[in-house]
Amino acid sequence: MTITRFAPSPTGYLHIGGLRTALYSYLWARKNSGKFLLRIEDTDQKRNSFEAMEAIKQVFDWVGLEYDGDVYYQSKRFDLYKKYIDQLLNEGKAYKCYMSKEELTALREEQMANKQRAKYDGRYRDFEGTPPQGIEPVIRIKAPQNTIIEFEDGIKGKVSFNTDDILDDFIIARSDGTPTYNFVVAIDDALMGLTDVIRGDDHLSNTPKQIIVYQALGFDIPKFYHVPMILNPQGKKLSKRDGAMDAMDYKTLGYFPEALLNFLVRLGWSHGDQEVFSMQEMLELFDPKDINKSASAYNGEKLLWLNSNYMKTLSYERIIDDLKDLELDISAHPKKELLIDSHRERAKTLVELKTQIESIINKPREYDAKAVKKFLKGEWKEILTKFLEILKQNSPENSQDFEEMTVKFMEENDIKLGKLAQPIRIAITGSSVSPSVYDTMAIIGKDELVSRIENLLGTF
Repeated sequence: MTITRFAPSPTGYLHIGGLRTALYSYLWARKNSGKFLLRIEDTDQKRNSFEAMEAIKQVFDWVGLEYDGDVYYQSKRFDLYKKYIDQLLNEGKAYKCYMSKEELTALREEQMANKQRAKYDGRYRDFEGTPPQGIEPVIRIKAPQNTIIEFEDGIKGKVSFNTDDILDDFIIARSDGTPTYNFVVAIDDALMGLTDVIRGDDHLSNTPKQIIVYQALGFDIPKFYHVPMILNPQGKKLSKRDGAMDAMDYKTLGYFPEALLNFLVRLGWSHGDQEVFSMQEMLELFDPKDINKSASAYNGEKLLWLNSNYMKTLSYERIIDDLKDLELDISAHPKKELLIDSHRERAKTLVELKTQIESIINKPREYDAKAVKKFLKGEWKEILTKFLEILKQNSPENSQDFEEMTVKFMEENDIKLGKLAQPIRIAITGSSVSPSVYDTMAIIGKDELVSRIENLLGTF
């Protein structure tokens, strides 16, 4: 069975790079009818944030990436880690290192002076004397010496490391007994039955260390896929300004989770020239071996385009529910479908849709000065007053009714649409911008239209 995982540290909020990794892991597990697990790597008690931990789960709920079973918390597994540390000590595969901070500093200075790579020199690797007093030892693993560690990365191909070049006997437990990152990751991945580890390529240098732990404990080694980073359009590290924000910020900004996942799956993976993918299509087509070897560039315009595409295709019910999260409830509005249809072509985000809808359903508190100067001139007041009289004499109910009444009025008075429509728009929204003026009139209804025209006429 294919088993993947996502394992964030709750020291900060989940950004889109992490969410993309989670998506890739989720798709690969689900495609193969496997399991997708969530592990919270919360061993750093000083830097952990409960709010960040909860936010990670909120992101998963929002985008619909369902994980199997309960969440794993590393902080609850310290006894388990100690068991394996003791096992390695008893088997002679790990040892206590009593090197003091002063010794370590002196070694580093000597290596720098000799232009050597900073590296532990193994002085306590086979130590049999009396331990120095007053020093709580760290536990180091006996890394194989002058050994090539090779593995076949699902994205990068064959990767090899010479242990003498990059590794020393790295620490697996600190002096206070807490285990270190690479040790607990290898333990957890093995005990959780991971078959495939999909993660950012910033973890590539951790892989040989974890393989050493796997081998020392006799665990099976999973398949690794190291995903290239997401860069900004200039090819530099993605910053918050570029889009590397908390994933939940995208919800606040009015993006649909389907659009965000669609955007992320295409940041490094493709299927021909196809741009829009449903979740079902992602599940059918995704394979991590097809992930690009080079970094991807974040493209905010592409995300907006995808979001606007979903805006046009999602159901009324779905859009109405999502607007509620932005504190706009139009579920009881008699023309809610028309409200959505008249704006969804122009709105790229739910925030834009909300703003546009509110400009229709709420009376304007003020009038745009540029629109007033441009369109409220000449005979506008006389024309609008005549139209108001006709409006009061009729009972239009839908867009067609309003259009027929308005066209007839313009023909009888030899008036062009712009001279009437723009003052009406200003009366309704406070500006000269709105969707179809007939749809807009139908949305607010005759009585409200009368009221807003009278307000405009009374103001100027």
